[in-house]
Amino acid sequence: MRSPSGNRVVHLELRTGNLACACAVFSGLLGWEAETVHAGDASYVTLAPGGPIETGVVEDDTERGFWLPYVEVADVAALTGRAEELGLRVLLAPREGPTGWRSVIASPTAGVVALWQPKCRAPHRR
Repeated sequence: MRSPSGNRVVHLELRTGNLACACAVFSGLLGWEAETVHAGDASYVTLAPGGPIETGVVEDDTERGFWLPYVEVADVAALTGRAEELGLRVLLAPREGPTGWRSVIASPTAGVVALWQPKCRAPHRR
């Protein structure tokens, strides 16, 4: 999904309270295979839907699973600051991971979205 601004959804992440069960559901229903990917000291479970958007699964303490879209942006820190100015809640402040920077923002009317900046771009510091 591409917007006129060039910001596009590049990743969908399923947040679930039961990783094994969620992977089994999508494997049995859609034939998606779960694969563990290692990045440094961390690991991540990906699903292989064969589409243009990467898909992963993360286990956390949520009671009900939900999909979190990641939108690639040029500057996570600046856009997170803009979200705060617009009155959105910052659920996860900009932080660095093995392959890039991300933050998570939310609004009662717009839902939850992750902002993503790959490491091939230098982050902006506020």
